[in-house]
Amino acid sequence: MARFEVTTIGEAMLRLSVPAGVRLETARQLDLFPAGAEANVVAVLSRLGRPCGWVSALPDNPLGRLVSNALRQAGVDVTAVQWLAHGRMGTYFIEFAAPPRPTQVVYDRANSCFTQLQPAQVDWDYLLDTRLLHLTGITPPLSPGCLAIVQEALQRARERGTAVSFDVNYRQKLWSPEAAAATLLPLIQQVDLLFCSQRDAMTLFGCQGKPEEVVAQLGAQSSARHMVVSLAEEGVIGWDGQQTLRQSAPPVQVIDRIGAGDALAAGVIHGWLDGDFAAGLRYGVTLAALALSQYGDMVITNQAELAALTTQSGNWVIR
Repeated sequence: MARFEVTTIGEAMLRLSVPAGVRLETARQLDLFPAGAEANVVAVLSRLGRPCGWVSALPDNPLGRLVSNALRQAGVDVTAVQWLAHGRMGTYFIEFAAPPRPTQVVYDRANSCFTQLQPAQVDWDYLLDTRLLHLTGITPPLSPGCLAIVQEALQRARERGTAVSFDVNYRQKLWSPEAAAATLLPLIQQVDLLFCSQRDAMTLFGCQGKPEEVVAQLGAQSSARHMVVSLAEEGVIGWDGQQTLRQSAPPVQVIDRIGAGDALAAGVIHGWLDGDFAAGLRYGVTLAALALSQYGDMVITNQAELAALTTQSGNWVIR
């Protein structure tokens, strides 16, 4: 029996942001949150009662401990983290904005501790002692070592018979569409559960048409048995190997847009682990809405709240 239900490997960063209406260049204070796509996913799943492990590299200083403490508080096992005496924590800055300005992200993550990690430093026995290994397309462009880690993780998972989920998560500030497509296409042919936004499917893999057509075209380029294509405020469309399933997004008042895609992935995985992909789609859109309605990247919730929000609709007050 596997030690974990979900494990993952990826970079964690510190997010520093200003609210809508404040410009970074004149900011006098910044809101601080731990962040990282892979970490966000296992943090939610751990809060939902799933045993999860996270592999990464952090500087042995207060900033590194801030991140590990946040994950530990969520219930994530962090014993396989590499603690480095020298190195830095990656950061990114967000300038939230209201139309006509878009929200802007400024990265300061070059040469972070995680980007220095090499495959030989990964505890593979730990990482693959799981029902599901979760990876994302954010890791490969960070460094040659990070790309090698993802490639080896997929190979080892295949040899061991460990299922893999993969979130494309294209970041245009990290690499070009051409470079991303060339690197990610071979990777998505080795996964069991694939997440991709409709925009990324069109930008990277040339998919066109209605959502159902996009899913079919993406499926022709991947070996994934289950796929989820996110449609922004319209919800998601999933493929379970036999049919497409549509799940609309619940109404939400957006407070913080960052982390919704990771919450969606966590919800789908939550249902997938129970063998109920359709329920996973419902969990996914609910958790994505929760992410949009909370500050910070890591969703704070629990099993009871998720169950209530998935089955109830409309505005209501608990007294």
